[in-house]
Amino acid sequence: MPLQTLAVLPQQFSIHSVEIEKGIPTMVLESEIYFIGRTKEELSIVVPSDIAIESLESDTHWRALELIGPLELSMVGIMARIGAILAKAKVSIFVVSTFETDFFLIKNNKLKDAIVALEKADYSVVQE
Repeated sequence: MPLQTLAVLPQQFSIHSVEIEKGIPTMVLESEIYFIGRTKEELSIVVPSDIAIESLESDTHWRALELIGPLELSMVGIMARIGAILAKAKVSIFVVSTFETDFFLIKNNKLKDAIVALEKADYSVVQE
């Protein structure tokens, strides 16, 4: 029986570093899915790659594995276990979370390696 299920989202994502003063572009807020992180020094935005935004830097060709939830905030070690499996398979990750689940962003060219490693470790991975 699989530990948990992850779903491969169909679109590619881009990670952007944006000037804080410029704020969050409207097209980002209108997107079906996006992630925003802000500190005093930086504003990072993750959006589907078909949304073109002006940024200081960007990194493209990311795919997302959504950990099917909802997960309770008191659950311990889920991200660490999955992260360790992917690290052992030499797959870099960029993780973003919501209240109910986690998303593991993986470079598109490493997606197959990630899926193989997760399935070997008894996770179920579904692709649309």
